[in-house]
Amino acid sequence: MGERITGKSIIVVSPDQVSCDLSGEAAILNLKSGVYFGLNTVGASIWKLIQEPRTIKEIRDALVEEYDVEPKHCEQDILELLQELSIHELIQIVNAENK
Repeated sequence: MGERITGKSIIVVSPDQVSCDLSGEAAILNLKSGVYFGLNTVGASIWKLIQEPRTIKEIRDALVEEYDVEPKHCEQDILELLQELSIHELIQIVNAENK
């Protein structure tokens, strides 16, 4: 928890969670804390993408393709959501500085 997310970070969901699709949105349960976390449709799209390890750029590029959004604004929103998911220990961040 508290790992800094950079452009070279690789993001993947934590093994200590379970999630389900709720008509395009997502509900995630942190198995350690018992706290639920809900995501809207865009957040759920990001959640689906990070079921396999992905970089911020890969996530951003997929969302820019799917939604009509400015890449820079999209990346900022992604970083904010991922930081929130990290605080709740729902994702793991691998900082690949040498990649």
